[in-house]
Amino acid sequence: MPADGAVATNEWMSGREPLLDIAFAAEVIHWRGPAPFYFVAIPADRIGEVRWAARIASYGWGCVPVEASVADVAFTTALFPKDGGYLLPLKAAVRKQAGADLGDTVAMTMRITAPG
Repeated sequence: MPADGAVATNEWMSGREPLLDIAFAAEVIHWRGPAPFYFVAIPADRIGEVRWAARIASYGWGCVPVEASVADVAFTTALFPKDGGYLLPLKAAVRKQAGADLGDTVAMTMRITAPG
């Protein structure tokens, strides 16, 4: 895997049995937290499923490690909770390789696995 964390594949990386596999479309948003970052919000109708998997997969502070892909670019990151939902960070290298920009609606896939 390149140092920037992006890979040009849609293959799942961990090889572990998933707690949750979902696909959804969401808009790329910008949130000015401690530093400016780009995210997609997990759709409201999927939050219950994510919360269920997060009970097992979360490593603290509500963060949930995930494998995700956008435009066949696979990457790992961690969801973090915000306002009763979850945000999925999009690394700059991933956005660039996927051609995803602020305001774009992107097709995402996401997997949560048990810690291994």
